[in-house]
Amino acid sequence: MRKVCDLDVKKYQCAAPDIRSSEVIITEERICHIRERHPLDFERYSGYLKEIIENPDYIIEDERPGTAIVLKQIEQQGERFRLALRLLTPADHPAYKNSILTFLKIREKEWNRLVRNKKILYKAE
Repeated sequence: MRKVCDLDVKKYQCAAPDIRSSEVIITEERICHIRERHPLDFERYSGYLKEIIENPDYIIEDERPGTAIVLKQIEQQGERFRLALRLLTPADHPAYKNSILTFLKIREKEWNRLVRNKKILYKAE
């Protein structure tokens, strides 16, 4: 388990109103998942995880309770990312943490589809 950062609880309350912690982690199992499903994305872009979580462009509703889809464009690289973040709520075991479920680079077409078709909970100003 690796600590990634602390999130702004108020910002993420749009996805889960009763978040119990600010600490965000990623487990070795999830790192393996990302490496298997999205080859080289973790090695190339994991340095952006903190920036994505701390400064999202969009937080989008996910069908899974307590989960947020976070979108971020890294300006200097022109790259767009989608991150699924499981938020710690009172329904979860107290030892759990906010955790990254998956993370990948996406194309502009996918970015536009998500913004157009999904419920936006938060948009950066």
